[in-house]
Amino acid sequence: MTEQQSSNAGSEESEARQEAAEHVVERVESWDEGAQPETIREDLEEGMEQAQVEVDDGDLEQMAHEIHDEGSTGTPEVG
Repeated sequence: MTEQQSSNAGSEESEARQEAAEHVVERVESWDEGAQPETIREDLEEGMEQAQVEVDDGDLEQMAHEIHDEGSTGTPEVG
């Protein structure tokens, strides 16, 4: 595999993880609106684990509170 092919494969993998994280956030926003932050955080964490995406605990906590308070949140940057 050339360096270019390796770079493209890494980029595609990164894009796939980012897309998976977006889907998790969208699902939790729609299903958990109005739920307690603890429940939202658990669902975010579970979804990210299933999608094999690593997100910092602090980011999960912040996202859970934003979904609880505002009904939506941004998608974390994943690598």
